[in-house]
Amino acid sequence: MKPAINVDVLRHFPLFEGLSEETFTRLETMAEHHTKGKHVQLYKAGEASDRVFFLLKGTVKTCTLSHDGREVIKTILHPLAMFGELGLVGEQHRHESAFTMNEDVSYIIISIANFKVLMRSNHHLCMNVLGLIGSRLLVAENKLEALIFKDARSRIIDFLKDSANQRGRRVGYETLFKHSLTQQDIANLTGTSRQTVTSVLNDLRKENLIYFNRNTILIRDMGKLS
Repeated sequence: MKPAINVDVLRHFPLFEGLSEETFTRLETMAEHHTKGKHVQLYKAGEASDRVFFLLKGTVKTCTLSHDGREVIKTILHPLAMFGELGLVGEQHRHESAFTMNEDVSYIIISIANFKVLMRSNHHLCMNVLGLIGSRLLVAENKLEALIFKDARSRIIDFLKDSANQRGRRVGYETLFKHSLTQQDIANLTGTSRQTVTSVLNDLRKENLIYFNRNTILIRDMGKLS
């Protein structure tokens, strides 16, 4: 028997905003609830793209690995994010891997086949999925442009600003955000090295633009960080 899921959990996802009660009832019959510990692989490159994931708790990264073990992090995902969704738009086998990070995670799985059936009968859901995939495509294009046109310091600063804008808490001019990333993770996200990340963060702290410790970063003034 598949793990039960409460339909109320699904209502919190922006992707499902505006759906009818009938659609939520159908989603409830399709959804499976799972939990995993930290540093566990949820899927790997080459596997069939036959499931879509919805994150309830914890942090997940999607990444690609080179033959010599180097990692490029594509996205860091937080609760209420959908991931593993490219099977909805034609991907047959996964081009990336997904791992839990440094805490337990809770998530929902729906089969691609079932989700496609639901999309075919629900125009509003189709538009929500299209909007989400489109926004991720724009993020990927912006990241590619940054790798080509921006230096390492600028890319690391962009990461700080984006993280603060998405998950930060403003206190006057200052913005504080918590994270679960190592400096190597930040390097893998920004296309730099761990040594470069360490050097840039230390320089920014010396310039009194940021303060950081293991799990938090405080930006003194978003307008002055450049």
